[in-house]
Amino acid sequence: MAFSTNSGGSSGFGRSRFRGTSTLSEINVVPLVDVVLVLLIIFMLTAHVMEFGMEVEVPQTKVAKDTAQELPVVTITKSGDSFLNDKPVNINVLGATIIQRFGKQKSVYLRADKSATWNDIAQVVAALGEAKLGVNMVTQPIEESGKRR
Repeated sequence: MAFSTNSGGSSGFGRSRFRGTSTLSEINVVPLVDVVLVLLIIFMLTAHVMEFGMEVEVPQTKVAKDTAQELPVVTITKSGDSFLNDKPVNINVLGATIIQRFGKQKSVYLRADKSATWNDIAQVVAALGEAKLGVNMVTQPIEESGKRR
C-alpha cells in the first residue's frame, strides 16, 4: 500500500495533480512486532501446560513375575466384630495371627465402619501396637460434587 502526501498546491486537475507528490514505500513493522510479541507471551504461558510427563514403552517378555501380595487388612464391622482379610479373628490373638500368616509385614490396614464404636477400634489398635505392628487407617475421600463454593 502506497501513501502519498499532498504538497499543498492547488494548481489544477488532471496530470498536474500528481506532480510533486512523493510516495512512502516503507513497510510499517510496528503491527508485525506487536503480533510477534503477543504470540511469544501466549507461547510462554502455555508451554508448561504441554509438559505432562514422559511416555515410555516398556519391553514385553514371555514370563512376568507376579508381584501381587496379600496384605493384612483388619476390618471392624458396625457390630464390633473383627475380621482379618474376610475371616473372623479374635482380638486377643490378632497380633500373633498376623505375624504367623504374613511374616515380615510391619504394618496393617485397618478398615472400620463409621458407625463402629470407638472402644472396638481402640482395642484393635492396642492389640496391633502390642505386636509392634503399624496401623494404617483406610478412609474414603469426600465427594466434591456436593460441596458449595
